[in-house]
Amino acid sequence: MKHGKKYVEALKSYDKLALYDRDEAITLVKKLAIAKFDETIEAHIRTGCDGRHADQQIRGAVVLPHGTGRQVRVLVFAKAAKADEAQAAGAEFVGAEELVSKIQGGWLDFDVVVATPDMMGVVGRLGRILGPKGLMPNPKAGTVTMDVTKAVNDIKAGKIEYRLDKTNIIHVPIGKASFTEEQLADNFQTLMDAIIKARPSAVKGQFLKSVTIAPTMGPGVKVNPMKLS
Repeated sequence: MKHGKKYVEALKSYDKLALYDRDEAITLVKKLAIAKFDETIEAHIRTGCDGRHADQQIRGAVVLPHGTGRQVRVLVFAKAAKADEAQAAGAEFVGAEELVSKIQGGWLDFDVVVATPDMMGVVGRLGRILGPKGLMPNPKAGTVTMDVTKAVNDIKAGKIEYRLDKTNIIHVPIGKASFTEEQLADNFQTLMDAIIKARPSAVKGQFLKSVTIAPTMGPGVKVNPMKLS
């Protein structure tokens, strides 16, 4: 894979194979965010899990103390009083069956989907569309709930979902390059604490195989996983 001149120059400014302490890594990754826009800082966590086994799955959600730095568009499947509640909480889109046909028609202008439990039969018809995009509501992530006010407020405040992908890696945003080092450190530590706590009991040996943080357009910095657990 070929990279641009800025990316290549950034690689020369540090040791890409070294394992850094958390704070050192965050200082570095801010310097590596050299794009003309406010890059997202992402964490990529490779685990010792085998996601093919149900007892080694990881999925959950955590509210980052300083948010993600981006505006999140929330869609809520709810009826009657719960629909009114979702609108009052600030959800951008609220509805029921009428949203199903709209989504089936190709509309996907939202970032997170919340549903009340009684609406999951309706939402289930969208599994093939929402599932592959990671948008399907899930009780473990707190997006299937009767407390739609809390769900919407948490998402707006910076709630993110983490889950294993097919290669047993978790990819999540922890903020923006414009955040202070302290804000990024708080967000990163909050995320890592949640993931470590979610370690499946069936996983033996080293749980955190590697942890890397990287800006959207720049190279990654390796964090020493032994100092995080």
